Amino acid sequence: MPDKKKVIIVPCSGVGKPFGTISREAAYQVTEEDRPERTQIVPLSLLVLGDEEARAALAEADVITIDGCALVCASKMVAESGAQVSASFNSMDVYRANRQYKPQGISSLNEAGQKLVGLLAEQIDAAVDKLTAEEEQDA
Repeated sequence: MPDKKKVIIVPCSGVGKPFGTISREAAYQVTEEDRPERTQIVPLSLLVLGDEEARAALAEADVITIDGCALVCASKMVAESGAQVSASFNSMDVYRANRQYKPQGISSLNEAGQKLVGLLAEQIDAAVDKLTAEEEQDA
């Protein structure tokens, strides 16, 4: 059986804002803990720099973007890199749906911020599961 392609996750690179941190932490949770065998991160910064290897990885995979604000830089940069976004998430949407968790902190999120990370990661996990199930059906 051929190797399965990994789902590429492109998280927000916004630094200095809790919602950017939530986006990145959720990406780390999915790629390092929840679905490491089926996912990998491509840093937004590599796409911004025009890294050919990063762009090639996107062209051959399902791509999930995780934005941290209304500017949706990750989603825009994936599209500008010639790839298609299979699923997109925004940490602010998770907060809007769970306002009881007010994130604070940047380098280290408070407990509420960590809760939002977990909720966002669960949504991303479900998208990864759906995308990889579709790939298995197509094989």
